[in-house]
Amino acid sequence: MTKKLHGVTILVPESRELDLFAGMLEAHGARTLRCPLVTILDAADSTPVEAWLQRLMCGEFDDLILLTGEGLRRLLALGERLGTRSEVVAAISRLRTIVRGPKPARVLREIELSPSLTATSPTSAGVVETLSSHDLRGRTIGLQLYPGDVDPSLLTFLAASGATVFPVTPYRYASDSETASVANAITKMASGEIDVIAITSSPQIRRLLEVVGEKGLENELAAGWKRTRVASVGPVVSDALKAIGVEVAAQPASGFHLKPLVTAIVRLYAP
Repeated sequence: MTKKLHGVTILVPESRELDLFAGMLEAHGARTLRCPLVTILDAADSTPVEAWLQRLMCGEFDDLILLTGEGLRRLLALGERLGTRSEVVAAISRLRTIVRGPKPARVLREIELSPSLTATSPTSAGVVETLSSHDLRGRTIGLQLYPGDVDPSLLTFLAASGATVFPVTPYRYASDSETASVANAITKMASGEIDVIAITSSPQIRRLLEVVGEKGLENELAAGWKRTRVASVGPVVSDALKAIGVEVAAQPASGFHLKPLVTAIVRLYAP
């Protein structure tokens, strides 16, 4: 079988599933340059997360909104460390669960549960659209957030709907690659040594911009964006790229996770 990505060099900034993602691309013949930009850590202070889990287990929530799979994994892991994982799973099973996209749905399936509602699109706006036809007055909602700049429209909508919302952010991001490694990757993009950069989260974009600011590589990154095809895992990442003027060459049509992203990249070279 012809390897459709033979001779294609792909910059892979993924962290948590770096080896899996790079291996999937290499199976199609690509040469990968691994440069993890962000690592995921538990919340620096677990006290508010533990308090939130206690509310969950005590049955205080009517609904649970899950924005990321990583967030649910961290909540389950904390329950495991506290010796209450089974109680956490049982509590979730009694709630109406609303997921933003396929990743939290996949984690629910791992604990033998299914989402009650799935957002019309894997964005906060999609969650708002999905819930806009439901009466939320008087309901208490557990909301799992992610670090960084969460779309305020979701919190605004929930507040206006008459619901009581208890948010929790169970993890945080930290820089992973050394600045020198990231700067080197940007230089390679600018020189045309990278054919594709495959971006799987918005924090990766922020990390690139952070290094650009530290090292004065604005011109190099601008040249890199022009010379390198940019693949995005889904609409949230694509919107973040478009906001800084970057054209997205490949994005999955649906199923916004790694396997469809690989398929989208392959289609760039074998339509």
